[in-house]
Amino acid sequence: MKQDEIKALFDQQAAGYDTQWEKTLPIRNCLHFLLESAFVELPSDSHILCVGVGTGAELAHLAHNNPGWRFTAVEPSGAMLEICRQLAEKDGFEMRCHFHEGYLESLADVAEFDAATCFLVSQFILDQQARSEFFLEIAKRLRPGGLLASSDLSSDIGSPEYEVLLRLWMNMMARADISPEGVERMRKAYANDVGVLPPSRVASIIESGGFESPVQFFQAGLIHAWVSRRTPGRII
Repeated sequence: MKQDEIKALFDQQAAGYDTQWEKTLPIRNCLHFLLESAFVELPSDSHILCVGVGTGAELAHLAHNNPGWRFTAVEPSGAMLEICRQLAEKDGFEMRCHFHEGYLESLADVAEFDAATCFLVSQFILDQQARSEFFLEIAKRLRPGGLLASSDLSSDIGSPEYEVLLRLWMNMMARADISPEGVERMRKAYANDVGVLPPSRVASIIESGGFESPVQFFQAGLIHAWVSRRTPGRII
């Protein structure tokens, strides 16, 4: 999908986004629980970059558990970012946040962040070289040795295992009150508009974007998550 199409899609979905995915919260909660362990050694005054922050779920989780951390939330959808801002206001951590409406490349590339999150974002970049460059843009903004926690839909779509996982995934979506039409649209999107790649290939793309070899720390259905560290050398 093109950037303007993705932005328009999430602008349209923003108002009902959290309600729509409420029944899949166990997956998100488990990912966030393990994220705490991935980031546990970060300094108490860390600055965290949240790329494609959406409505702010991981930001809120990290903010509640780390009162000394500051956050920069990057999101191209103004409607999604406004919900994230409202959540920060309601929960009392807005003063620790900078909200940046736009894509990552429009954020100053100063290496000032101790860690970054990027959940279910890079999968929308279909060109693999562009996807690698996206991770390079994250790496540029991390201090040497800074951590990245990222997740994407991932599987070898040519394998028998993918058919089993896809069927289970779609059954879960149906139980989460996604309409049959919505499930069918999702199935078509995975085939045409989402870069679903084997986990090893996604890890290779992350590594080529300026990170040490990523380690997978989470899987739930088609969602895989990796933790990786920015290479210590100069990022160009």
